[in-house]
Amino acid sequence: MSYAKNTAFAFALAISGFAAPALAQESNKDFVVKAVTELFIDGDITAVDRYWAEDYIQRNPMFPSGSAVIREAFATLPPGFKYEIGMVIAEGDLVAIHGRYTGFGPKPLIVVDIFRVESGKIAEHWDVGQEEVLETASGNPMFEPMQ
Repeated sequence: MSYAKNTAFAFALAISGFAAPALAQESNKDFVVKAVTELFIDGDITAVDRYWAEDYIQRNPMFPSGSAVIREAFATLPPGFKYEIGMVIAEGDLVAIHGRYTGFGPKPLIVVDIFRVESGKIAEHWDVGQEEVLETASGNPMFEPMQ
């Protein structure tokens, strides 16, 4: 077979679906878990530049919008700060993480953070939380770390 025929055959094979599939794109769930792990757990402030949109919309009433606010907040965390990831739920562009914040206040906080991903960046955030209660009426803990 000539070079021209080989090239034409290879092209036809590639566009027909018999070629190796393209690499799978990272899911929003994996993307947000990686971002939160690098910033919240590893303390890598440069993660803000990699994962958060510059015009990030913040829905927590204690913080203004913008990625610069995140960078500043994490640069000044108390020495005993610790974050743990529990369950993670994702649908479309939304990812919710059930987590435990320790050392941010007098008692551990159990928080559900909801992130919206747009154009490969975390674009928006909502959260709801409460102080952790250790002795529950059901006997079940409020939080269990991700396995």
